[in-house]
Amino acid sequence: MAQTYGATPAIVAEEREPGLQPSQSDESDALLGAEASARRPKRDGHGTLTSSVGNLANTIIGSGMLTFPLAMASAGIIPGIITCIFSGSVAAFGLYLLTLCATKAPHRRASFFAVAELTFPRAAVFFDAAIAVKCFGVSISYLIIVKSLMPNVVAAMYHDLSHHDPPAWAQSGRVWITILMGILFPLSFMRKIDSLRHTSYIALFSVAYLVVVVISCYFFPLEGTQAPGEIHLIHFTPNFVSTFPVQVFAYTCAQNIFPIFNEISSNTQPRMNIVIGSSIGSAALIYEIIAIFGYLTFGSKVGANIIAMYPSTSLFIAIGQLAIAILVMFSYPLQVHPCRNCLDKVFHMGHLVKTPEGEEVEDEHGGSPDMSHLKHILLTIAIVACGFSIAFFVDDLQMVLSFVGSTGSTTISFILPGLFYWKLSHTDPTASKTLSRAALALAVYGMCVFVFWLRNSTPVSEDPRIHFIDTIFTNIVTDCPSLPRINGDRNNELKCGHNVQRKRARDSQQAHDGLEWIDPIFLAGCDSSVLATPRLPRHACIDKLPKLRRSSVVWKQHRAIYGTRPADH
Repeated sequence: MAQTYGATPAIVAEEREPGLQPSQSDESDALLGAEASARRPKRDGHGTLTSSVGNLANTIIGSGMLTFPLAMASAGIIPGIITCIFSGSVAAFGLYLLTLCATKAPHRRASFFAVAELTFPRAAVFFDAAIAVKCFGVSISYLIIVKSLMPNVVAAMYHDLSHHDPPAWAQSGRVWITILMGILFPLSFMRKIDSLRHTSYIALFSVAYLVVVVISCYFFPLEGTQAPGEIHLIHFTPNFVSTFPVQVFAYTCAQNIFPIFNEISSNTQPRMNIVIGSSIGSAALIYEIIAIFGYLTFGSKVGANIIAMYPSTSLFIAIGQLAIAILVMFSYPLQVHPCRNCLDKVFHMGHLVKTPEGEEVEDEHGGSPDMSHLKHILLTIAIVACGFSIAFFVDDLQMVLSFVGSTGSTTISFILPGLFYWKLSHTDPTASKTLSRAALALAVYGMCVFVFWLRNSTPVSEDPRIHFIDTIFTNIVTDCPSLPRINGDRNNELKCGHNVQRKRARDSQQAHDGLEWIDPIFLAGCDSSVLATPRLPRHACIDKLPKLRRSSVVWKQHRAIYGTRPADH
């Protein structure tokens, strides 16, 4: 039967199968049916295709895109293009399966919980709890990134525009995160994801600016840009194994596909296919452009953050760093929204019920299927307050957020979509057997990626000597031979925090150029987990550090090792 949940009752009546009475047709769709005592009118969606594509694309595209040149460098241009397209296609297939499952849920009330009630009812609460934790962890990572980015952005802009030092308060990440919460706090209270379309447009404009930066710097290199390394069409390196997950996790957006399905007007499958194809397609195009031009600009010398490779002495690049902060900031409400909805299901524990005519009603406890205003406010305050408190006082949760982001992304993007559709189609004789097998294969693929990530995510030592988390030291080490070396050897990579793999540089040229190997699984698993510390001019040295980053955790880490502030060296 054709299901058009966004249509008017008249249209729905015309699309019923011949021979079925209205009550029979509606009753056949009442997959969560139960006794009820009251009726509610069906809701119509008001979201447009443009707003739906914008919100889903903003959910997908994060600053993890800045690691794609490194992923391409690990395999070459041709394999890099192919793996990027493959990862996007697999993610799009998972979204397609979720939209098929959404048609089985109550009218415009599709969610992971509602679909799980039809497939794995005993695990429904656990699924939603896991998704809530994933979204909450990613939202914290966004706040920590903004906290780390803003002092560097302000410092770069001050030196580019006025050649003066910024005021002390402007170099405090805690001050900036507090100020920006004034913008994010009201945005987090939006009930409908469609209400966030305007901030998504701004974020996508920031993405467009970053694309312009990468393309422009290839055709018109900035002064001080290092010469490119080797460039290969096909050249697999050992790093391919660790960089492939960058592309796998870079398309994560399944947490918001159900809200978009519920809110878009006329949520037919062809319209949802347009939303999925446009969002995934635009993200893949942006990833490919940044990967290709970033790789062509720096070759084998490319780092984990392409923007940090450019000299920050240019206002053009400083604005690009600001664009990263804007992108991450306006992605925050898109994580709070699904987190709140999942927590509502976890705490509610009620069931949506229908009358025999198929109308949604109050649950058996008399509560509305919609979240009450009080509950909406309390859950939002709790999510935002807890996330802000953690981000305000903690500078490094990389291993925890890496685990939460990567495993959660694998689960909601591959494992659950495959299992949900396979379960629903397993008992449906009219379902496509080929599609059912493909769904099961997607779930198996997700499990393999899940196990692969767990196997290759080795914890790093707690030794304070490896807790440098700012790429600023990467540049200073190259230009200041007198600075004490970690482990005494210039050919050792700078060991930066929990997100840096402990291994030697592949060649002395990489070590000389101060390349750091940031764990790309963390970068993509948390969707936007990239530190965009501005790159210092080549003549910069350690004695200039306090002028650029007085409030940086670099001071704390440097003091932990040497017992002094960086200026004393």
